Amino acid sequence: MNLPLNTSADTTNLVEQARYNMIEQQIRPWRVLDDEVLDLLAQVRREEFVPEPYRSMAFMDIEIPLNASVEEAERTGQVMLAPRVEARMLQDAEVKASDRVLEIGTGSGFMAALLGRSAAQVLTLELNADLVDFAKDNLRNAGVSNVEVRMGDGARDLSADGPFDVIMLSGSVAELPQSLLSLLTEGGRLVAVVGSEPVMRTTVVRRRGSSFDVTHPWDLIAPRLLNFPEPSPFKF
Repeated sequence: MNLPLNTSADTTNLVEQARYNMIEQQIRPWRVLDDEVLDLLAQVRREEFVPEPYRSMAFMDIEIPLNASVEEAERTGQVMLAPRVEARMLQDAEVKASDRVLEIGTGSGFMAALLGRSAAQVLTLELNADLVDFAKDNLRNAGVSNVEVRMGDGARDLSADGPFDVIMLSGSVAELPQSLLSLLTEGGRLVAVVGSEPVMRTTVVRRRGSSFDVTHPWDLIAPRLLNFPEPSPFKF
């Protein structure tokens, strides 16, 4: 007996079911309840930002390597964060349509696409030249035109590019970067994962004049962003 071949419509239905399951079974239970964020995750095609060898993993609750070598991706921290993590960080940033946003750690461009669909303008920085090209292609194919992908180091002085209403660190740092706090506008928000294994905490900072309100809404372990200071391992 000959079995029917899968049609294009069948494949589309399977992908959309997987996207729906990602949102309803991974993201919403992680206290992501903002309708605008959930709608974005339904609209922006995450699978098109995943490297071809890993595309079948696009909707899984895992970090996805952005290098041909899994070992290299782990060493450099060049991965796509799990969908629920990206969604929760986006929700915590409370992005508005008038906002100017800085992202550090472009990766494949997926978070930049979500930010671009939420904000007026996005500058995203990436150290890896191959990923810069990959993200630019992905964003262009997704029709996101208000995101500038730049090869650059988020740990350097970025005062010439500021200020920003939102700063998103798509990876972890050992300590909250004070230089980035000075780039926030009044009411501006910074979202970062701060700490060292085994304890890292998502940190949300909101500028209030010359002071900053800091909250730690949830914990997770995330790959390091390169070149930010690390605490000395030596103790006396």
